[in-house]
Amino acid sequence: MTEPIADTLRRIQERIANAAIAAGRDPKDIVLVAVSKTKPAEAVAEAIAAGQRVFGENRVQEAVAKFSALRGQHRLSLHLIGGLQTNKAREAVRIADAIETLDRPKLADAIEAAIAKEGRTPTLLIEVNTGSEPQKSGIARDDADGFIDECKDRFGSALTGLMCVPPAGQDPRPHFTWLADRAVRHGLATVSMGMSGDFEAAIACGATWVRVGSAIFGSR
Repeated sequence: MTEPIADTLRRIQERIANAAIAAGRDPKDIVLVAVSKTKPAEAVAEAIAAGQRVFGENRVQEAVAKFSALRGQHRLSLHLIGGLQTNKAREAVRIADAIETLDRPKLADAIEAAIAKEGRTPTLLIEVNTGSEPQKSGIARDDADGFIDECKDRFGSALTGLMCVPPAGQDPRPHFTWLADRAVRHGLATVSMGMSGDFEAAIACGATWVRVGSAIFGSR
């Protein structure tokens, strides 16, 4: 029998709180982004009923289909956490409260144009490919400082932080520490890192947003 989402959410929130306290931090400073990609709207509705209000989706079209009706009924925050194509930038700006995967100049151009057309500005995070993995999106680590400065000049206060996905099978902590340090260096308050298997380590290293999917909704 599948465990109720209300129960898994409660357990994850308890683990977040315990990890924050162990790190000498206030649990209220950690935002849980419930990653609902590939999960049906019914599962999202169950999480909403349990009090969850911040959700992460990979694909723009899936987010539109799933959240259009739900957002008419509840005040939700929708994060786009998957790699974003430039031709999806306008729709992403239209629907997202946060885009966590700004990772290249052409996408910055597309998002800037979309903001001008849509008249709304989502929160923006720069994704850094901290493991230099060719198959992954994210600005290269060596190029991150310059790109961060360029985006700060371009987007101002809308650019609030950094995001990463460390390489699978490696100790994620050096990647988390590097990202948190870069955020501090650039005066950025938001650090999005940590998923179902490592969010407690991410919190210990300074995460302010953790993206948890399978530990809440079950394996995909």
